[in-house]
Amino acid sequence: MRNRSLGLIAGSGIALSTALAFIGGWEGLRQEAYRDVIGVWTVCYGQTKQVSPGDQYSKAECDEMLAAEILVYEAALDQCLAVSVPLGMKIALVSWTYNVGASAACQSTLVRRANAGDLAGACTELKRWNRAGGRVWHGLTRRRISEMEMCQQALRDSR
Repeated sequence: MRNRSLGLIAGSGIALSTALAFIGGWEGLRQEAYRDVIGVWTVCYGQTKQVSPGDQYSKAECDEMLAAEILVYEAALDQCLAVSVPLGMKIALVSWTYNVGASAACQSTLVRRANAGDLAGACTELKRWNRAGGRVWHGLTRRRISEMEMCQQALRDSR
């Protein structure tokens, strides 16, 4: 079966806007570089690539970086997610992938369950990803519950 959800977010301005609002809302905007909870230099909406102390960006620059990163993470997820999923599920999974990294996402039980056709089980797996630096974080727990609810709602709506 061909994956018809390849590039689903990239192909729609409305979908990209929805993903930007959802992911940006969870990441939060910090325009000056800071160390995150595990000590990684971070800026804007959780961007960690090529960030140095003292880096500063405008909101417009941060929004542009997030939009570009969402498309990068969607493409990375598309490399390992072999099944079509509804848009809301795709946004939830891209949010999760953006947060945990493409390598961790693609090697996960969540993706294996989705590829085996267990989309509901894949949604449930999201709540297991609530740790950073070996610790459970309340904010990550809330984010995963929100992603799981979006994922599950998308499955209900697609029936």
